[in-house]
Amino acid sequence: MQINFVEELRWRGMLHDIMPETEDYLNRNSASGYIGFDPTADSLHIGSLVQIMILIHFQRGGHRPIALVGGATGMIGDPSGKSDERNLLDGVALQKNVDGIRKQLQKFLDFDTANPLAAQLVNNLDWMKDYTLIDFSRDIGKHLTVNYMMAKDSVKKRLGSDAKVGMSFTEFTYQLLQGYDFLHLYQNMDCKLQMGGSDQWGNITTGTELIRRKVAGKAYAITCPLITKTDGTKFGKTEGGNVWLDKERTSPFKFYQYWLNATDEDAQNYIKIFTLLDKATIENLMQQHQESPHMRLLQKTIAQEVTRMVHSEEDLQKAIQASQILFGKSTAEDLNKLDRQTFLEVFEGVPQAEIKLSHFNKGIDMIPFLAAETSFLKSNGEARRALSENSISVNKIKADENYRISSDDLINRQYILLQRGKKTYFIVKVVG
Repeated sequence: MQINFVEELRWRGMLHDIMPETEDYLNRNSASGYIGFDPTADSLHIGSLVQIMILIHFQRGGHRPIALVGGATGMIGDPSGKSDERNLLDGVALQKNVDGIRKQLQKFLDFDTANPLAAQLVNNLDWMKDYTLIDFSRDIGKHLTVNYMMAKDSVKKRLGSDAKVGMSFTEFTYQLLQGYDFLHLYQNMDCKLQMGGSDQWGNITTGTELIRRKVAGKAYAITCPLITKTDGTKFGKTEGGNVWLDKERTSPFKFYQYWLNATDEDAQNYIKIFTLLDKATIENLMQQHQESPHMRLLQKTIAQEVTRMVHSEEDLQKAIQASQILFGKSTAEDLNKLDRQTFLEVFEGVPQAEIKLSHFNKGIDMIPFLAAETSFLKSNGEARRALSENSISVNKIKADENYRISSDDLINRQYILLQRGKKTYFIVKVVG
């Protein structure tokens, strides 16, 4: 079912600024619109997921989405919302990043050429690489005054800040280059709309103004709010850094956990922004959550929907299984179903000890294994008391003093998980 794009953004809380007449134009026309992605890494992170969701809604609304990868502008760096100039990328690193982002975007948008609204990927390096400075200055630069460019918030904030580095000419010209991107797409792909985060409003309107002055054209603009967290920490960040869309950078388990750990207030925003669930379904989920907040229904739904969309159903089920092992009841069989990386991530930070494989040839009695062999417990006496209290588990199975540890107990042929009580874990790593 085709949706009303602007209204969809509005009720989801994804509409910040909109240029006059934009909504009316989109309601009357099937349009092409674009969002730019900076290739600063070979993967996007969940901050970029907001922009991806906008393009998804745009295509569902009967329009053609264009994803622009900034191969040229990525060599410069956008000053919007930043206090320091970013490091410039060389050609090899840039191409690697562009290829990675291209592959990711193809997971979210319909690029099937049989679809008249098929999404398209473009790289601004294609039309910038042979454009000389003289030609650019003559053809583009003369249409926008320095006064106009200086008036942009992204420029004023940097020039008025306490930062000693100020703003380089390279960064100052960024808005002109982004404006030219819009002009190029307007002229060559009939692209009438640019979208982005609210910090991009100045750059986007530079493009609409350049189109007006250069070719007397009419173009439109939409921005969405920047996502913030109620606790004041930055959205999309953890102690380990960015939450990436690439599973090699952020595993599906950690990705799933990020959404699962959202506060109730944040979850009410995330459920609308990061899922494709309809309004009635979301309102019903919110009502159920209010009635039983301890069930964390919103967080569980978001974590499932987003992990499935970004990764796969298989990755989602593995993440759920890993979460149940960490926070719920599980068995040795469940532990063995985890791959090695996920097992280590589930028990990240848990103390470890190493034992040589040769020690397991005849098996090891429980008391020395818990004490002298691993130092999990301080003494044989403490080990004996813990076993008599029935508080020791080996790979989630209760063990007594008569149990003998052997190579049959190895998880992934390398690890043994010890547990005292409900929360005290210890990992024994067996080495050759």
